[in-house]
Amino acid sequence: MERLSPSTLTPIHTATIDIAVRTCFPSLLLALLIGCANQEPAPAPPIEAPVPAPSAAQNDARPLIVAFGDSLTAGFGLDTGQSFPDLLQKELPAWHVVNAGVSGDTTSGGLERLASVVARKPAIVILELGANDGLRGIPVATTHRNLDELLTGLKQSGAKVLLVGITLPRNYGAAYIRDFDRLYPELARKHAVPLLPFLLEGVALDPGLMQPDALHPNAAGTRIVAATVRKALTPLLAGK
Repeated sequence: MERLSPSTLTPIHTATIDIAVRTCFPSLLLALLIGCANQEPAPAPPIEAPVPAPSAAQNDARPLIVAFGDSLTAGFGLDTGQSFPDLLQKELPAWHVVNAGVSGDTTSGGLERLASVVARKPAIVILELGANDGLRGIPVATTHRNLDELLTGLKQSGAKVLLVGITLPRNYGAAYIRDFDRLYPELARKHAVPLLPFLLEGVALDPGLMQPDALHPNAAGTRIVAATVRKALTPLLAGK
């Protein structure tokens, strides 16, 4: 499976979070979160991000799926070939799956990469961004606007989109969490795209399925993630 080189993009270490609002995060997870909702967002290091040159793999005649996200898509902490896009490629041999995950990416970083994703002419895009916006305390209106632009650009390109949502830990403030939790359902309705509410459903609360950082799934957890994504993709795959 092809992987877009993260050396050409902007790395900012990422984290993800559990959508299950019925429980609290482990103390280890909370200790690793970046700031609180009432803190100023941490500035990202300025690193140039040139658009990657087209590769020979782009001549693949199969319809293209691009997994467009952060470290959960990139496969942070996993061996080569263990990310969920890698596993999807094995499950979907009739499709060409590209891993466009960049550890730490935000929705703003996603906008910077949009042109390079659209240039590949994907049939389907799995859009998994926004966790780092919330963890950095970026205004919800900014995240909403960026995701709106991403969805608009992807759909205008002719791609079908699976939107993947998240939530935030409870210490980010009730109002901030309420507004953030509305982002993904609202945008899915507006753009008429399917929504996968939480990538780590059935994984995040099981220590046996998570890496020691309690933020990223291990190989076993990622197999569950891949199955979850595969199921959510079913209606889009049927229309190829």
